[in-house]
Amino acid sequence: MQENATPSEGFDWETFLRGSEDWSFHWEIVLRTAIMYVVILCALSVLGKRGVKQLSVFELVIIIGFGSAAGDPMFYKDVGLVNAVVVLSSIIILYKITTHLVFKSEKFEQLIEGKPICLVNDGKFSISNFNKENLGYDEFFAEMRVKSVSHLGQIEKAIIEVSGEVSLYFYADADVRFGLPILPELYAEKHRSILSDGIYSCSFCGHTEQIAPTDTHICPECKRQEWVTSIDKKRIS
Repeated sequence: MQENATPSEGFDWETFLRGSEDWSFHWEIVLRTAIMYVVILCALSVLGKRGVKQLSVFELVIIIGFGSAAGDPMFYKDVGLVNAVVVLSSIIILYKITTHLVFKSEKFEQLIEGKPICLVNDGKFSISNFNKENLGYDEFFAEMRVKSVSHLGQIEKAIIEVSGEVSLYFYADADVRFGLPILPELYAEKHRSILSDGIYSCSFCGHTEQIAPTDTHICPECKRQEWVTSIDKKRIS
């Protein structure tokens, strides 16, 4: 009679740890991980700060890299556990190197993390800076409305931080000026023809001025022709 097989018979520990690839493949894993690390950093830079809001670029790289490294060996039998350990170790080493370079070099820090950018200055959009960010008007207006802002005339400066958060600096109530309204129902009332004398704001850049009745009026700042009736309501905090 044939003897019963032991529980360990037929179990290949080397394949279990190594997977289906040769041991030399682990050097390729290090290279692949380094390349993908750089690719992820570049991709997040393209997405802009709003794409990484509330998390640093490094934290997202770690999360994405760890998630991929830990997930594959869970689902695929031919992916060895050692491969995942090599990937995780490589990410940690690259993270340490990156943070060291960020600490040592201000230029490298700005290259990786960017720098704060002023989006609103003296109640008007800084258009050249605004265009650098992957941020739409609707999203930005919503961010300000959450902070009880109803028009740009209440804002001295708005700065998007490296974290993607928007910092707002307000005028004192006595210094609030007429500005572009950001309330949806008011901002939607754009018109080219000025039917009555009043104070109007350019719907594109926020430039505000007194305008007499006219068929068309070109904004001196951005050369656009759509205007919104300005308001000077004080901010309610």
